[in-house]
Amino acid sequence: MERTRKPAVPGWFTEEGGFRLLGTRCAACAAVFFPREDAYCRNPHCAGGGAMEEVPLSRRGRVWSYTDGRYRPPAPYPSDPGEPWEPYTLLAVELEAEGMVVLGQAVPGVGPADLEVGMEVEVVGGVLAEDADTVWTTWCFRPVGGPA
Repeated sequence: MERTRKPAVPGWFTEEGGFRLLGTRCAACAAVFFPREDAYCRNPHCAGGGAMEEVPLSRRGRVWSYTDGRYRPPAPYPSDPGEPWEPYTLLAVELEAEGMVVLGQAVPGVGPADLEVGMEVEVVGGVLAEDADTVWTTWCFRPVGGPA
């Protein structure tokens, strides 16, 4: 039986035509938001009245900061307290075109020793959790030219 793939956070990314994070852009002031904003522009300098349009975000960016996650994160990350906790690497990445900083995990196998501030990374699909019926997908960052 094939398991169902579901995004952990619906509407925040797409896997169609290559993995991309999805944001929104205000038609009035061109401000871009991630996570997406569908109701109104959050830019305090915007005159208002612009529609919010979905836009794919840059696939690449540069490491702005990073650390290792040695704690169990809150929902939507599923975690069984009875199982040993496996630390992961968390990155803050400044996206190439937008200049905004987005948080995400590094791909499995990439740790703090593999990273440096300013290093180029790309966003790729990853697995947040899985069970016998479902694979919950998310985004991860990997060094350009690094592990798949």
